[in-house]
Amino acid sequence: MAKALDPRFTDPDKAREYLEKQRWPNGPVCPHCGNVDPATITGLKGRAHRPGVYQCNACREQFTVTVGTVFERSKIALNVWLYATFLLCSSKKGMSAHQLHRMIGVTYKTAWFMMHRIREAMSGEYEGPIGGSGKTVEADETYYGKTSTPRASKQRRGRPYIKRKGPQSKNPVVALVERGGETRMFHVENATKENIRDVLVRNASRDSELHTDESKLYTETGKEFAGHHTVKHSAEEYVRREGERIIHSNTVENVFSVFKRGMNGVYQHCGEQHLHRYLSEFEFRYNRRTALGWNDAMRADAALKAIGGKRLTYRRIGEG
Repeated sequence: MAKALDPRFTDPDKAREYLEKQRWPNGPVCPHCGNVDPATITGLKGRAHRPGVYQCNACREQFTVTVGTVFERSKIALNVWLYATFLLCSSKKGMSAHQLHRMIGVTYKTAWFMMHRIREAMSGEYEGPIGGSGKTVEADETYYGKTSTPRASKQRRGRPYIKRKGPQSKNPVVALVERGGETRMFHVENATKENIRDVLVRNASRDSELHTDESKLYTETGKEFAGHHTVKHSAEEYVRREGERIIHSNTVENVFSVFKRGMNGVYQHCGEQHLHRYLSEFEFRYNRRTALGWNDAMRADAALKAIGGKRLTYRRIGEG
């Protein structure tokens, strides 16, 4: 288990060496041309070069381990970045930017920006659908926060709602969970049958059994799966047994529980344009939870390995 006094959290050179091992386990890789031949990559030394600078003799470009990553061109010491990444990865319900700025000694604005960069590293491409033959996928939707722009109303022929109350004033979030496996969470513009079907068929194998509540949003889409079973929450039914089959959507409800506890209790405020990054954060930690054999250090290492190709600027954060 990593500790705050670990050298990589206190020494910039140790932090750089550690990051190089995570990103380049087989030696330096040129971010400009992709060259991996150690015979053509030279580590530059001497007074004219700071430690960790390499030159690729194939494209004649110089680089460090942070080029092309979310850490690029940052004036914050690399050991501080690694410590912030560890803290965010080890906090089950997240950590506020105010708490982080007090712990690592940076301004609140800097801590806020750092956290968005780390969340960007936590987001990634999915490797195929979840579920499969003999497996169960649970699906549900919830609503969080306030929308930044009014939602269009079908009853008003596409014009915004007059009174923004209830679900139409909140941000819809759809989550899928493979029971005993991973989750995927999405912010959708409207929780409609069409939008939810698109999320389901793109991210869950149709060979899976689908378990949901009694919402009509899943009725038609459920027919496309190996089986669709529901529980009736309105009648206070939360779990039902049919032979050896246990029907419930409690797993996805637990995912929403952790998400909302973190958003309401830790972060408190989140603009709609940033919601997808917060979802990536909670999804990242859930998919690397202790029950699946992960610990805090392993989770932080996974985030460090994923920092490449995701450079984030203030402008991009503002645009969401």
